[in-house]
Amino acid sequence: MDFGEVLGRAWQIIWKHKVLWIFGILAGCARGGGGGFGGGSGWRENRPLDQIQPDIQQYLNLAGDWMSSHLWLIALVVLVFLIVMVLAIFLGTIGRIGLIRGTMKADGGADRLGFGELFVESRPFFWRVFGLSFFFGLAFLIILIPLILLGVVTAGVGFLCLLPLVCVLVPLALIAAVVIEESNVAMVTENLRLTDGVRRGWNVVKKNPGPIFVIWLITTVASFIVGLVIALPLLIAVVPTAIGFAATGGQPPAAMIIIGGLCLAVYLPIMLVANGILTTYVGSVWTLTYLRLTRPGENKDIAPVLSANA
Repeated sequence: MDFGEVLGRAWQIIWKHKVLWIFGILAGCARGGGGGFGGGSGWRENRPLDQIQPDIQQYLNLAGDWMSSHLWLIALVVLVFLIVMVLAIFLGTIGRIGLIRGTMKADGGADRLGFGELFVESRPFFWRVFGLSFFFGLAFLIILIPLILLGVVTAGVGFLCLLPLVCVLVPLALIAAVVIEESNVAMVTENLRLTDGVRRGWNVVKKNPGPIFVIWLITTVASFIVGLVIALPLLIAVVPTAIGFAATGGQPPAAMIIIGGLCLAVYLPIMLVANGILTTYVGSVWTLTYLRLTRPGENKDIAPVLSANA
């Protein structure tokens, strides 16, 4: 496989068809992520445990009283969270599918890609792509939760005993991520069912470990470096405020909070678009990698779209 051709062609496609950036931004919704800065005071004192326990009990009692008198607010927050989560999953999955399909059509010679067209064409593949992510995520939790519980019950000793297992699970998780990526492309480009798509994706990875590893290495390193560059202005804006919280015991000057908040509000949309473009490029690279390795048709026929009720 010509790696330079794949990388260059992916950039040509996403630069010519900037509508794919929208699907890249949506695809980022499914990835999740986030972080925060925290600080606190009062717990830095070296007080005996028997003196700290009454304070903890008091805080718990106050929290319980507040929650019991604001059940409607808690229910509203939970409802909003669930709605946002469902919407993020839907848009993220549609974004991932639209990006694959748009790249495939552009590589097949399409001169123009429309958002509405790709959105409608993506819907029939939703449950297959979502189901793949759901089942792999469920399997990951089934493996991870017992390991965490074992570590907690053994006060951390279990984590040390599980280090060899973790060393095995990490490469397996990376392989699974690549198989998921190629299985998604297989389902969308060749109109395969979920099980057939997974089988097809696994076979592509198994038969082409060298090219797959090179593409994974390139996209991982590039994503890490570009991601750092994208996040750097955010760190510059937020870190001084976080330091101010820590240095002043949680009471920094109001001006520092306002400036940090304004910088954050201004840069977040820019960061969202930049991450979307990065996601678009990486997704296009993986789609082209699959197409170059499998070559399902020399004439690059576009896979048929199922009806919206499929």
